[in-house]
Amino acid sequence: MSLKLNLLEEPFVFEVKNEDGATCIIDASPEIGGKNKGLRPMQLLASSLAGCASIDILLILRKQRIEPTHFSIEIETKRRDEVPAIYEEIKMIFSVNKEVNKEKLERAITLTIDKYCSVSSSLKEEIKVVFEIKLI
Repeated sequence: MSLKLNLLEEPFVFEVKNEDGATCIIDASPEIGGKNKGLRPMQLLASSLAGCASIDILLILRKQRIEPTHFSIEIETKRRDEVPAIYEEIKMIFSVNKEVNKEKLERAITLTIDKYCSVSSSLKEEIKVVFEIKLI
């Protein structure tokens, strides 16, 4: 994997691009001079966890011929108050249509977080990753 980050605009607006040309805008918080033009790095970290988990969960469900018609995740985080303000916990709240078997969904989520998701495995030693399911 190869990524390139470039400063687009002072003081902290960056673009990161992968080798396929996909881009993401990163910015700092307004409290330190950011302009709210992109996601903050810690938001990207939590989003990366949700994105990686989503891919693995949907792959597991599709192997079981389960195709959710609705799938979304709300992400709630808790950070330390001191510097560095690392995450103590990332909670993912999964909303999935009620036709999906809750036990199979829970098993897919647990397998993903504990075994398959590379981002979850990378964070596991330092950050508690928890989840909740809402069938809608």
